Amino acid sequence: MKYAYCTLFLLLVGCWLGPVQAQTDAIAPVPQQPARLELPLEVYNSEVHLQAIPEDSSLVLLVEKEAMLSTKPEFYFQRYNHQLQPGAKLPLDVPRQYEFSQICSEGTDVYALFHSESEPDKLWIVAYDTRTGEVAKAEFETKLVRHVHNLKALGGNLFVTVGLEQHLTVLLLDLHTAKFRFLPSVYEPLPATLTFLADSVTKRAEFILSESNGFKSRLQVKQLSDQGKLLHSEFVQAESERGLISAQLSPGDSAARLLAGTYTLRDSRYSQGLFATDLTVGTTETGQRHSLRFYDFLNLKHFFDFMKPARVERLRQRSQRLKGTARQYRLRYRLLMHDMIPFQGGYVLVAEVYYPRYQYGYGTYYNAAAYMPMYSQLSGPYNANRYNRNVDGYRFTHALVCAFDRYGNLLWDNSFLLKDVETGELAETVRVRPMPDGKRLVLSYLYEDKLRYKIIDQAAPAPNDLAAPLRTAQETKGKPEKTLDTSQSELQAWYGSRFLAYGYQRVRSADNNARSVFFINSIAFE
Repeated sequence: MKYAYCTLFLLLVGCWLGPVQAQTDAIAPVPQQPARLELPLEVYNSEVHLQAIPEDSSLVLLVEKEAMLSTKPEFYFQRYNHQLQPGAKLPLDVPRQYEFSQICSEGTDVYALFHSESEPDKLWIVAYDTRTGEVAKAEFETKLVRHVHNLKALGGNLFVTVGLEQHLTVLLLDLHTAKFRFLPSVYEPLPATLTFLADSVTKRAEFILSESNGFKSRLQVKQLSDQGKLLHSEFVQAESERGLISAQLSPGDSAARLLAGTYTLRDSRYSQGLFATDLTVGTTETGQRHSLRFYDFLNLKHFFDFMKPARVERLRQRSQRLKGTARQYRLRYRLLMHDMIPFQGGYVLVAEVYYPRYQYGYGTYYNAAAYMPMYSQLSGPYNANRYNRNVDGYRFTHALVCAFDRYGNLLWDNSFLLKDVETGELAETVRVRPMPDGKRLVLSYLYEDKLRYKIIDQAAPAPNDLAAPLRTAQETKGKPEKTLDTSQSELQAWYGSRFLAYGYQRVRSADNNARSVFFINSIAFE
């Protein structure tokens, strides 16, 4: 009889859970793919650089293709509208000695930077006005530049983060006069970290520099005009043993200047938690911040969702045992922070948690923060043989999502667990867009030919395993096709709640014919 009661109980539970699960699945948004573009390009003889233009919901491709009867590759720009319908193709004659380095945009203008293979100090810039189709070109011989790290546009000028021997600095390129100058206000010895915000609303360039004496680290915030003139500089540091590692500054309204980032306990390689401060409040007589707030990872609700509950509980117990003593439980996490996003009257900060993977042998150890080589001899058993270790890539575990009000108060936190995410270079993998209701966020990334995503509704739990396959051109018309191979696939945030997924694919149609294409899928959450 007792077995009959158990069976009846399980049936009742199943009947109750079934509708609940069905309801959960029904409310999970499914991304739409309203348009797909396919270009007859092969992965072995072409490169495509995509620049999304949120200003008018368009996008621009810079295509590099090997010519059949020439050693000089062919370049061209092509603009597409919000439905991925093509505009005119614009050929681009790139001097033979230059190769592509960086691309960026401001408004509806697109800028591409090329550097010389034989002479790294020579730069070649192309400015493409997507509204008029006009193209301007300029060549710069800097005599000093050795490495180009980043490119951003502001007020029609280009700010290029570059390496000069053992320093990191910024090169300002004036395309109207074809002149350049190094900005003396940003000149940091390596290893150094530098965060740069080009704010199109305030027309200000904001640089956040990390400084350390080996024991304590602090931040220096520098505000420059779009012409490179230093307007304001200030230090941000903590009174306690905490050190500030890196940070992001809120964009937009200059009346609300929120600085948020990561802090450490002594070791500047690892983060212990987050900090936030309102820069408009000011400092005490000793130079300390009135509004500096700290949020230990152990006190966040979702930071450790990637761990098993038993392991998290052990971490919390160890931390609790050290309370009231002279020691603190130290965490060892590295975070790659995104630009802050205005959201619901405050700001959202997304940071991806990662760790480097090493190879051991003779050579150079690459500092992940500065992307510059520095020689380092390992301690331990390899010391006698003078072995060094090389970073062989990066693995990402999860993305942390935190919302702050304009004063730095933490409103909520959440996380998105990442699976099989590895990169050769330290770069953002997760993309973020607001949902149409303005109350939720969607975080997503590509894994081969699948879009993985999570809907963030403040701190509420949500599935981490939602996924949707990328549809091919004929599938959008109701014809069955099979994707044979996907390579170099990437994802970009576009406009509204839309993303752009792109890369190379081999596709087999229903009649068993295969084609190789460069694809772009428009992905919309509605």
